[in-house]
Amino acid sequence: MNFYGSFPTTRLRRNRHDAWTRKLTAENRLTPADLIWPIFLTEGENKVVPVESMPGIVRVSVDRAAEHVAEAVALGIPAVALFPYTPVEDRDEEGTGALNPDNLMCRGARALKAAHPDLGLIGDVALDTYTSHGHDGVLRDGYVHNEDTVEILCRQAVAMAEAGVDVIAPSDMMDGRVGTIRAALDAKGLIHTRIMSYAAKYASGYYAPFRDAVGSTGALIGDKKTYQMDPANSDEALREVALDIAEGADMVMVKPGLPYLDIVHRVKTEFGMPTYVYQVSGEYSMIMAAVERGWLDHDRAMMEALISFKRAGANGVLSYFALKAARLLKAG
Repeated sequence: MNFYGSFPTTRLRRNRHDAWTRKLTAENRLTPADLIWPIFLTEGENKVVPVESMPGIVRVSVDRAAEHVAEAVALGIPAVALFPYTPVEDRDEEGTGALNPDNLMCRGARALKAAHPDLGLIGDVALDTYTSHGHDGVLRDGYVHNEDTVEILCRQAVAMAEAGVDVIAPSDMMDGRVGTIRAALDAKGLIHTRIMSYAAKYASGYYAPFRDAVGSTGALIGDKKTYQMDPANSDEALREVALDIAEGADMVMVKPGLPYLDIVHRVKTEFGMPTYVYQVSGEYSMIMAAVERGWLDHDRAMMEALISFKRAGANGVLSYFALKAARLLKAG
């Protein structure tokens, strides 16, 4: 039996005729509460430094961080994700800066919590912004060593949580790090600190502008293909997510975004977990470059990309467009 009708009795265009019917029949909605805004911190005082490869995005010093996020808070964006800018000359092979309880991330977290106590803080846990070689872990004979890296990540996660970070987000892709970090947090009584695992993070070409933003351009030795996922693989992503859930992840993430909408959909359908997607720097910069050349309309391209993540099943989106999108959504 045909439950869908046939033309001309059934005209699907009827419900597209007016703006109000399009709103009533929309299957997915985007609100400011669906957005997480990644921000970049830098050393110094009273600094707002543009990121050259990401038009409209800046690095801010800790003393400007609370002011920087104030509009996002007012618009209803529930959380920001923190990333530190570390010049290559301030790094070392072991990424020891990650363990300093007074490092840029920890000072930024304390300042933001003091000014905006209800704003969620998500902290990136990995060593790539602290190592001179640009890898997410420590090198042993030219190879990123899993267990040695995880031991350092646990200490990094505890330091960040103690500074006020609400959600630890391991982006390193080491095996077993979620369970080990969970145990380390619990041992310190940090039972309410959540873990948002970068569960399916691909070895992508879309990360280049981010490396500019955090000071890693030119630092990376080799590539990250031995620990980040192969873009050709889909079933493997489900295995990665399943392991992280079993180890205690409270939320899972897929990264990048638009090229991996199929992964977002499969993860959400398979596990029903709070599932997030990172619209990464390269995705943002591509759209902005086309906008600057007059090839795309900024608002339409931005919103179309963001709603695609919701349509795929994501609970929320980490996006450099978050503030701009929230302004547009609030404007109606």
